[in-house]
Amino acid sequence: MDDETTFGWKSDLSLLDQAVSEYGGNPNNLITLLQAAQDIYGYLPKDVLYYLADQVGVSPADAMGVATFYSQFRLQPIGKYLIMSCQGTACHVNGSQVISRTIQEHLGIESGQTTEDGLFTLEDVACLGCCSLAPVITINGEAHGNLTPSAVIRILDDIRAAEAAAPAVTTEGGAPCA
Repeated sequence: MDDETTFGWKSDLSLLDQAVSEYGGNPNNLITLLQAAQDIYGYLPKDVLYYLADQVGVSPADAMGVATFYSQFRLQPIGKYLIMSCQGTACHVNGSQVISRTIQEHLGIESGQTTEDGLFTLEDVACLGCCSLAPVITINGEAHGNLTPSAVIRILDDIRAAEAAAPAVTTEGGAPCA
């Protein structure tokens, strides 16, 4: 019986070959391998967790424990635009809850969710370290500060408009890709 039949693996695990050859075999390297996997896949698919656990000699439960303990790891795919909404002290006293609620209502998602079109993921985070810009969000690492509800809606709408105006990707034959 092959690994795909046994474990139901669907991810292309060959993408991990270089990282596994460099860091495999040592349980102390699990975090490094999880980081490499997330860089490759954008999140940690379950089959990848099982595979990496096997490669470093720990149980899948131990690998899942590490992946769920550290907030840097994601177990679900994220949208094209990752919105991180700061909930730290400076942002809190300057209205971060209103900003986060505005984003949630405008996009129709809660923190930790992704829009149905896969465009946006919202995550409330403890602190972004941009206290002088409070309240602040980052979108794919770019800070947007001193926000008001109308300003954050404008930012989101501008991104949606830019995405809608982007030329369609086509195949070599010229037909639009679905």
